[in-house]
Amino acid sequence: MNAEVASAWGRVQAIIDGFIASLPSIILSIIVFTVFYFVAKGIRKLVRRLTRHHRHARNLGLVLGRLAQGTIILVGLFISLTIVIPSLKVGDIVQLLGISGVAIGFAFRDILQNFLAGILILLNEAFNIGDEIIFKGFEGTVENIETRATTIKTYDGRRIVIPNSELFTNSVTVNTAFENRRIQYDIGIGYGDDIDLAKQLILSVLHETEGILQNPAPDAIVVDLADSVVKIRARWWIQPPRRAEVLDFRDKVLTKIKNKLTANGIDLPFPTQQILFHDQTEETDGDRQNQREGWPPGRNGVPGSRSIGGALQRLIETSPGKNSYEDNSNSNGVKSDRP
Repeated sequence: MNAEVASAWGRVQAIIDGFIASLPSIILSIIVFTVFYFVAKGIRKLVRRLTRHHRHARNLGLVLGRLAQGTIILVGLFISLTIVIPSLKVGDIVQLLGISGVAIGFAFRDILQNFLAGILILLNEAFNIGDEIIFKGFEGTVENIETRATTIKTYDGRRIVIPNSELFTNSVTVNTAFENRRIQYDIGIGYGDDIDLAKQLILSVLHETEGILQNPAPDAIVVDLADSVVKIRARWWIQPPRRAEVLDFRDKVLTKIKNKLTANGIDLPFPTQQILFHDQTEETDGDRQNQREGWPPGRNGVPGSRSIGGALQRLIETSPGKNSYEDNSNSNGVKSDRP
């Protein structure tokens, strides 16, 4: 028993002695790795600072900064390991990474997929940080494009985190991709109103509103003859194409159009429905090819009214018991006055 305790204590003491002997190497490796880590962060910030003011190079700066940071940290890790374990060779590390890379690839497939999608999004520059996008019902401003996900800030102050793989494989609407943006709105006027006059009034508002671009020129076109209105679509261009400007110009334009149309006697009717009542007493009722179904009379005039006597006469003639009634009357010697 004492021999086993002494042997165990000897092993513990050997471990402690080995740790104390390698303590300077461990401290040195930690210092080296820390230096590499801060150097990597500094290079990433430097690259982002150099490309911050160039819109088309901003995403490339993010990619290069992250790749440079990851490479420098990985090199620092290799050097730190060789300081702590002098017998460790670079070939052994590469072999270890190759074997473990397959397992890591299967275990973290989604994470790696999002990482690669994030790199491709930054390189393709489909959208940049600060752009306003729409994705599957989510709309807002891009805050950051990270290695795993992209974050957008909605217009009501919420943050949405979207995996990069979904952004890369699905359709995304970028509202701020171009300098100008067209806005349109459908305005309904009455069927009795002058369409040309309504167009002139709408165009006058679009030309008078400050901030609306005159090139491309605004226009007003008829797009639909609806149930109760004639729809005229007003279209105009603004710059910049951000949502705040869109809402501001829409408020100004629609307010002025409404006031101008009503001031000039143009009707803005409510949805209406025509209901025609018909008492089904005309001669043509029952004839599916000639009955009017309550519509106003055409050039042929209104059909004559159906009399009660005539209706009863036709009812008797079409009655299935008519023949048997006449036969019984004849056999009893009763003369029928009916035709």
